[in-house]
Amino acid sequence: MNICKTTVAAGLALGLSAVAQAEIIGTISVTSNYVSRGVTQTNNQAAVQGGLEYKDPDGLYAGVWGSNITDGTEIDLKIGFQDSMKGFDYDINLVRYEYPQASSDVCDPDYTELSAQVSTQHGIGEFTAGISYTLDSDTPDHLGKNDTNIEGDMYYFVSAGMPLRNDWHVEGTLGYYDYHDNGDDHLGKRTTTSYKHIQVALDKDMDDLGAMTFALSKADKDSGDDDPLVSVAWSQHF
Repeated sequence: MNICKTTVAAGLALGLSAVAQAEIIGTISVTSNYVSRGVTQTNNQAAVQGGLEYKDPDGLYAGVWGSNITDGTEIDLKIGFQDSMKGFDYDINLVRYEYPQASSDVCDPDYTELSAQVSTQHGIGEFTAGISYTLDSDTPDHLGKNDTNIEGDMYYFVSAGMPLRNDWHVEGTLGYYDYHDNGDDHLGKRTTTSYKHIQVALDKDMDDLGAMTFALSKADKDSGDDDPLVSVAWSQHF
């Protein structure tokens, strides 16, 4: 995709040396269904999303991203570090998930997650594995109840992708959300909330017109919704 980037340049005083250029990259997207980790966040309805990210030449980056969801708005605040070593690219980041309209004295779903992922290229294939850990949550951890998005929750995923003809690309992802309270009794009934999901996505680079993505996702019944989820999305960088 042809990406137009805003460049921020700086120089040291007295012209001793030049500072490498940093980037500010914007994104905007529209999707028929906002699906995250195999679960719809918009009750199978459309979403408009956008964000800004600052990238330092040394690998540091920070950004903000937002989307409408079923109960209002999701805002993600991220800071992280990216680099490469011996043929592997790695990314370590901290994300704060904020849900302004859902926060109240009774329920506050905001939480913070620490994530790390590593990716590599082998032949024409791209392989990525990642893990996320919920460091902090404003959701109370009730004794004997299957609370989700609380401290101790973990998410794992692996994905593999490859380019196809005419700027098409295909990627498959397998993920597992391991909730800390999984299996706790709820009103005397043993329940489970941890779940697996799988996704296959096909996307096409359309140069100045952006990119289109077609995805099929399915989570198992412990997610609360095991129906297949189909989404079509358009995105653009600026």
